[in-house]
Amino acid sequence: MRRRVALCLVLFAFAGLHAAAVEAVTLSTSSRWIVDDEAGGRRVKLACVNWPSHLEPVVTEGLGMQPVDAISKKVASLGFNCVRLTYPIALATNASLSSLTVRRSLLAHGLAGAVAGVEANNPGLLDLTLIESFRAVVDSLGESGVMVILDNHVSRPGWCCADDDGNGFFGDRHFDPDAWVRGLGAMAALFAGVPNVVGMSLRNELRGPRQNADDWYRYMQMGAEAVHAANPAALVIMGGLGYDTDLSFLAARPVDVSFAAAERGKLVFELHWYSFADARAWDSEDANEVCGRVARGVARRGGFLLDAGFPLFLSEFGADTRGGSRKDDRYLPCAAAVAAELDLDWALWALQGSYALRQGVAGADEVYGVLDWSWSKPRNATALSRIQSLQRPLRGPGYDDARPYTVLFHPLTGRCVVRRAADDAAAAAATLELGRCEDTDAWAYTQPASTLAMRGAGRGSPPLCLRAEGSGRPARLATSDAGGCRGDALSTWRLVSGSTMHVAVNATTTTTPSRDGGGGLLCLDVGDDGRSVVTNPCRCLDDAAAGECDPETQWFKFVTSTRSPATGAAAAATVARGLIAA
Repeated sequence: MRRRVALCLVLFAFAGLHAAAVEAVTLSTSSRWIVDDEAGGRRVKLACVNWPSHLEPVVTEGLGMQPVDAISKKVASLGFNCVRLTYPIALATNASLSSLTVRRSLLAHGLAGAVAGVEANNPGLLDLTLIESFRAVVDSLGESGVMVILDNHVSRPGWCCADDDGNGFFGDRHFDPDAWVRGLGAMAALFAGVPNVVGMSLRNELRGPRQNADDWYRYMQMGAEAVHAANPAALVIMGGLGYDTDLSFLAARPVDVSFAAAERGKLVFELHWYSFADARAWDSEDANEVCGRVARGVARRGGFLLDAGFPLFLSEFGADTRGGSRKDDRYLPCAAAVAAELDLDWALWALQGSYALRQGVAGADEVYGVLDWSWSKPRNATALSRIQSLQRPLRGPGYDDARPYTVLFHPLTGRCVVRRAADDAAAAAATLELGRCEDTDAWAYTQPASTLAMRGAGRGSPPLCLRAEGSGRPARLATSDAGGCRGDALSTWRLVSGSTMHVAVNATTTTTPSRDGGGGLLCLDVGDDGRSVVTNPCRCLDDAAAGECDPETQWFKFVTSTRSPATGAAAAATVARGLIAA
């Protein structure tokens, strides 16, 4: 009883902290989409980054490296509109922990250097309690217009995850399900009036030998109702089994909660996807086949929920940003292609460049981090730009500016196929390059094989189609008068690999077979300048050589959008006239 009274006093003091100066955002669901109730039901795409507060000191990472407001502004400036902010359930259930000050907690873990860092960068936080400093981080994000999803990562503070860490499943030695439900309700109540807290993720990566579907339904539904009762405005986000990789059991038995309405509901599901789940396959097998197989597995274990009318939040994915990891270099373009194709909501792992303390190591580096070790700048600007290409919504309520069209997305670079800007109008019209996806034209394509036609040329203008001109040569737009759009071999494109991302024409009569097994096929590729769109013999299609072959430059994903394309009918008609004049 004494502990509960003390905790109530802590929470009362917490409630008196200033509210973030940001307009309230109330999110709901409309079928598979997350929408803004205050904006007439317009879609809000969650483009988030994970920021941990769940490790042993229970101090949000980075406070000893940079001012909290500088970090929050950095998050916003990099295009992320939300943070998945992690915490241990003990922060809400253990008054002895939550009432510790930041200084005392860091010193208790031998982190005098981190204390000095917080004193230098965030002196106003050093003598706040852990729960107060956590709230201060939320408020700082709100001041920068960043939404927050509170994620219960563990029960007992510490690194996650292992099958035997005692934090894995209901009834494990550190995972009391009744205390967990109480803690969720307490955290939901604490943040019910905080305008930028838009959702709560119930539990990260359930796992271990005790996991089973019956207990999942029992406790996850209890936790979900506790959150909803305390904060009816918040999204309630439910992960599955097997380290959040498996929601397949929901196909046979839906969740039974009071707030799962098809319109203006609050229920969202989450999934995790990393290369290390299939590390051996990514390292040594045919990358095309692995990508196709793993993508189908993601659809089977969670993607089906989109068709069932629920949002699916890819709440953790990421890769070693240093490069040089074959499994990550193959996995990440595949994951980006799936995320773009499905237009998923997502949260990248992770923001932090380093940790105050991770698994006994003070100042540990985070090679998956967006920021460098000092938290001062992006660790890898090129890798980051690929992720930023996924931040923009492609379709959904409020984004029905055009009838559905195809975008040619290049997941390795995060760029899309656009018309090249040049002084010569005819040359610019005919030549394609990789550019910003915001600048894409509207393409039309019909499976399993057809022309790739640019829509919008206008009535009376000849159609424009993509045509291969030979090995190593730029792919060009052509008109029917110039020998394209007739369904000839060099303007008839098909998807020819297990990844469904090799876009090829059959040039058997005009080119020699590829040494990589492409036969007479020419595939879309990126030129030596890293920018131009060319055709080259298709790589990595021969089973015997595919395991040692890296096909990612030739991966182009057909993605559907309903956003206004970069050019309308008048601009496309001008393109057509330029081609005819040339």
